[in-house]
Amino acid sequence: MKAPVLDYVRVDSLQAAFEAFAAQEGDAVYLAGGHSVVPSLTLRLQAPALLIDISRIAELSGVSLQDAWLRIGAMTRHAEMISNPLVARHATLFAAAAPHVAHPAIRNRGTIGGNLAYADPASEFPAVAVALRCEIELVGPGGRRRVPADDFFLGLFETAMEPGEILAAVHVPPAPAGQVIAFDELARRRGDYAMVGAAIQAVMEAGRLADISIAFFSVGLKPVRAAGVEELLRGRVLDSQAVTAAQAALAGDLDPDDQPEIPASMRLHLARVLLGRLLGRLEGARA
Repeated sequence: MKAPVLDYVRVDSLQAAFEAFAAQEGDAVYLAGGHSVVPSLTLRLQAPALLIDISRIAELSGVSLQDAWLRIGAMTRHAEMISNPLVARHATLFAAAAPHVAHPAIRNRGTIGGNLAYADPASEFPAVAVALRCEIELVGPGGRRRVPADDFFLGLFETAMEPGEILAAVHVPPAPAGQVIAFDELARRRGDYAMVGAAIQAVMEAGRLADISIAFFSVGLKPVRAAGVEELLRGRVLDSQAVTAAQAALAGDLDPDDQPEIPASMRLHLARVLLGRLLGRLEGARA
């Protein structure tokens, strides 16, 4: 299929972007890296009258520390999430997940803002944002706001963004003392969409899990927090009994759909295998 006929404009400020959007009465789509928008246009999942290129807006670029939080601008490329030293130090889980995102050609062009705004439930970065308890910075004609990642992803390709809003940045809270992280996914081939994946952030104190957040992807319509497993693990020594109990409890948190290529029972089994693998890494990290 081919993309529909549409107009294109490149803007260099947020105000210009909002004015262009308003002039079309909302019949417009923002364009950042293009690796989410362009395929959806080609498949006729979207058919706007206007494509607004926001890639040259300086405010959407850059990685910086602000009040101990790491602010990652929306135009930060996936490849930068691997190479940027601030990300490596202050958002280690993002750095660990980035090499799993698609292929190098896509990572060189795709942006974290576009990735999060698209809200693909099989994508890595939304789950990482949830596990790290990030806040998503949104800016629109009505002002600026920050939404916790847990509240930002609402459903299949659905977020808390209002019409006309632009995702400006993702804010990563300061890493707590004793933080350990683990990330992995199970895919048929490297770069394919994962059959199941998970991002974990935990805090170890005196050999026990003082805190933990676990977010799965490719198991539902959005990133899924394994809240029951988290509650079970908090305060426990991370030994084989704890891991086995966590794997058994996972069915209470995940309810994947049956799909022709992967039955729900198989996806849940893979999630249990992956959870055991990642918890084992956390146990090794504290040794």
